[in-house]
This record gives sequence, C-alpha cells and structure tokens, in this order.
Amino acid sequence: MHDRIYVCHTFYHVLITFLKEFKLRAEGGSDDAVLVLSRMSNDFGTLPARAQESGFFSDVVMFDEKRETFFPELKPLKRDRHNIVRNMINRIRFTARFAKLQEKYVPVDFTEYRDIYVYCDTDPIGLYLNAHHIWYHAVEDGLDCLKTLDLARISNAGHFKMKAFFASLGLIFIENGYAKYCIDMEINSRKGLKYDYKKYKEVPRRPLYERLTDEEKELLLDVFVENKEEIENARTGDDAVLILSDPLSDMDTRRQIMIDLIDTYGYDEEGKPLPVFIKPHPRDKFDYEQEFCDIPQFSSSVPMELLGFFKDIHFSKVISVYTELGMVDFADEKIRLGHDFMDKYEPEEVHRHKI
Repeated sequence: MHDRIYVCHTFYHVLITFLKEFKLRAEGGSDDAVLVLSRMSNDFGTLPARAQESGFFSDVVMFDEKRETFFPELKPLKRDRHNIVRNMINRIRFTARFAKLQEKYVPVDFTEYRDIYVYCDTDPIGLYLNAHHIWYHAVEDGLDCLKTLDLARISNAGHFKMKAFFASLGLIFIENGYAKYCIDMEINSRKGLKYDYKKYKEVPRRPLYERLTDEEKELLLDVFVENKEEIENARTGDDAVLILSDPLSDMDTRRQIMIDLIDTYGYDEEGKPLPVFIKPHPRDKFDYEQEFCDIPQFSSSVPMELLGFFKDIHFSKVISVYTELGMVDFADEKIRLGHDFMDKYEPEEVHRHKI
C-alpha cells in the first residue's frame, strides 16, 4: 500500500501538488507520493521528465484519460428524452458504462493508495473513481474557481437537489464534492461562494507559498522553467505591464481582447508606450508569439506565481480577465476585469451562468 497519489490536469495542479507535499514532508510525512499527469486537456511538454529527474516523487505516470466523446457508444445515453425519469435512467447507465470504458486507459491501481487527490474531478477520473467505489479527495481546479464557475450547479441545472441525491447514492456522478465517494473538496477560501457545501474544506494557498524555503523555490524553478536565464534577463520595471490571457471565446475574439488590453493598459497618461509583457494561459491555444511577435512573452507552461521567485521581476500592473490574482506578489496593482469586461465581446449568457 502506497501513501499518496495526485491526478493533475494542468501545470497549476502540479504546482499545488508540490506545495502540499513540501508542507506535509516538512511536518514529518513520508515521501511516498506518485504524480499522475493527464494528457486529456494539456500538453505537459518536458515537465514530466524534469519532475521525474528531480526525484521528488516515487514515480511520475502519464494518463491517457479519455473524454466521453471518445466513445461513440455513449452518445445515445446522452440524448435528451424530454422526460426526467427516462433521462435519469440513461444517466445511471451512462455513468456505469463510461467508467467501464475508461478502465483500460487508467495507468495505476488506485486501490493501492491510502490517499488519492484529484484536481478537477469534473474530468472523467472523478466519475471513474466514484463508479469503482474508490474514496478520494477533490481539489479545486484553479484558485477560487468556484466563485466564477461552479460546474456542479451549471452542468446539473434543473432538479439539482434530486440529481445531488442520486449522486450521493453513487448512481450518477456530480463533481465538486457531491459524489458519494468524494471524501471532501479542498478549496482556498469559502469567501465569495454563492453556494457553500458541507464537503468543502478550506486549505488556504498563501501559507503554502509563504513557508517555502529557498531550496524548495529552486526545485520548483528547475522543474517548471526551461528558460530561467531568459526570464531573469527580462527587462521589467516600475512601469512594466503584464497581461495574462485566458482561454476565452473563439480565436478571433481572443486576438481582439489582447489588442484592446494592450491599447488600454500599454500606454501612460501622455500616450507614451509602456513595456508590455504577455503571459498566455496554459490552456489558451491562441498563437500569441505569432500574432504579437514584437511583445516579450513568458512561457504558458510557467505558473504565473513562480514569476515572483525571480528577484528582478516586477510590474506596475498585472491584468487578467478571469484569472484570480490573489497569489500575485510581484505587481503594484492587480486588475481582474471579470464579467463586465466580457459583456463587450459575447452574449452575457455565455459567461454569466445562472445557477
């Protein structure tokens, strides 16, 4: 029996896993932990090799997790029958069938681990564990992400209480703590949540960063950053601006959003250009290097929080649309634009989900 295993879908998930493990081991916990990286929605590039070479984890395992659309035989079970009873019967069948089809792609025997941590159990691994009666801990997908997008409520709008009851019996699956075999869901903070839940467990992120030693910071940079020297030489400063992208809307809209953000924040009050940097979101597939080749950029694979570990990196402003900026300590001003900004680019109902 092994101690811990973490299923990660993004670079941010891997970062939080390191932070959790640093603290646990400093408090006397064992170093018996396995890192699982899902290829389903993210290309981890060379990070798996660097994580393996670091020797920090007992093993680093790749997971070819499959979406439901990979299995055409599931499509009939997702068809709306316009009848709540028939829909629920099909959903029960879908849950069992999807979990069975996923089995051949799961790279480890999860029953061999005492504690299982799953970031974003919205993804199929959550359904798989629940359908196989395997207890696990869910962890929030991104910093305070439930404030912006509570997928459990959005994906199950209409008769939510009834659906949550069926999920509590293990007959269907609902993410974010509502599944029967989800022990708890780790979140940064309850503050600002529209819907709280008994399984939510507050584990503030800031103390995890604040307790880091210099040695631990260096290990993180070695694992996550391929171009350390290039970042160290980046000419930021008191008037520099960092714009964070988000995987929003279609590609043309993303391009226009970046143009507008540069026009709005890339100049001082007298119209003089300011030093502007772009940090693409890891899941943003827009080619910013091609479209904005004259603007210096940080790699999308480097979690933005790590920029604060470089002593000469500093900005006057950091701007994002939806990315939470609570852990950004390398800027004088943090601007998160939110729904009001996106109202200009797409219909409100696309991003203002009613739950």
